[in-house]
Amino acid sequence: MNVSHASVHPVEDPPPATATPVENHPPRVRMDDIEGMPGTLLGVALRFFQFLFAAASLSVMASTSDFPSVTAFCYLVAATGLQSLWSLSLAAVDVYAIMVKRSLQNRRLVSVFAIGDGVTSTLTFAAACASAGITVLIDNDLNSCAQNHCVQFETSTALAFISWFAALPSFLFNFWSLASR
Repeated sequence: MNVSHASVHPVEDPPPATATPVENHPPRVRMDDIEGMPGTLLGVALRFFQFLFAAASLSVMASTSDFPSVTAFCYLVAATGLQSLWSLSLAAVDVYAIMVKRSLQNRRLVSVFAIGDGVTSTLTFAAACASAGITVLIDNDLNSCAQNHCVQFETSTALAFISWFAALPSFLFNFWSLASR
């Protein structure tokens, strides 16, 4: 049978039938494909929602004219931009793996996914928290929502939190799969 070997997840050849008992090692244990992990349909759905909410947060915040005057809002734009690019690129990798029916359960690849998910979700969460603090300051403490775009600031912050809620399961699934090996 002439089958190509994918570079996404190399498969080990089974030991030959004529192997001596010294060479006959048991096959390596492989990670299970749990829904939500890379290369699964739920994983693609999580990546899609991460991208959707991060891009929406970025668009709403960038549509205001005075967001560059507040550092926390600039940080939110940068963090959601990074989150949307990361999620879109990994969604493309997941879709490719599903189309060619390959598993993405390579330890190095899952390590990169886990580290990237951890970094981007932490940045998104920190930016959303900082922006939430500023919106509370503007709305409740300074009572100056009439001069600012409070509704857009609050909407963008809420969308960033939702993006973080969608990114957290991806990180936890990847991290759990690394810890269970």
